[in-house]
Amino acid sequence: MSDIVVAVVDAKTPGNVGTIARGMKNFGLSDLYLVNPPYLGRDSEAYGFAGHARDDVLPNATEVSFDYLIENYHTVGTTAVTNEDETKHMRWPFKTPVELKESLVEVETDTALIFGREGVGLTNEELSRVDEICSIPASSKYPVLNLGQAATIVLYELRNLSVERSQLPTAVHERAREDEIEGFYGHFDSFLDFINYPAEKRKKTQRMMRRILGRAHPTGREISTLHGILRHAEQRAEHPERADD
Repeated sequence: MSDIVVAVVDAKTPGNVGTIARGMKNFGLSDLYLVNPPYLGRDSEAYGFAGHARDDVLPNATEVSFDYLIENYHTVGTTAVTNEDETKHMRWPFKTPVELKESLVEVETDTALIFGREGVGLTNEELSRVDEICSIPASSKYPVLNLGQAATIVLYELRNLSVERSQLPTAVHERAREDEIEGFYGHFDSFLDFINYPAEKRKKTQRMMRRILGRAHPTGREISTLHGILRHAEQRAEHPERADD
């Protein structure tokens, strides 16, 4: 598992640094390195954009040189525009954020994600010194993202490397037992009899119900609820005088 740090080179807008710090906090990262940063005092807009990262990630950021990153980390430079040509070796080949995640998950290396300046990003000379290039797929008509947005997208895609547990509940879906599902199909067939459903449409409707539930993988509770709906409809039909109960 990679130990991932984030580095921002020569940012001009304090708010972008704050946004990146907030994205780091969202996705479980804490080590922020800054190369030639703007003013980031407590009264700067960086702290207004950082959210809860103003309490730890941002104030604990470390100012370093570009050389420090190259000498101490496996470096991934991010860039919006890539020349997909082996003659332009500084920017080729490149990985998307998803491909980068798949690559890093297989190795144990301290990795620095390096984000460049607003507007121009990292220079060709800087890109020539990093180990890998990462680029976010975007419209060819306008591929340049805001610095804070680009960093947040990359950090989101790498979240499986940095977040042990998210706020979302564990997605465990326990499908109803087959006998429960078959029991509902039997009830549904009886219901079609009960409402005198047209005989010529019955088999097609029964197959349709099987297709729907086959795709849905219903839980036991969902099957029980469907049974309850049919029973309720049957009771109302048998005792219309209770329709307002």
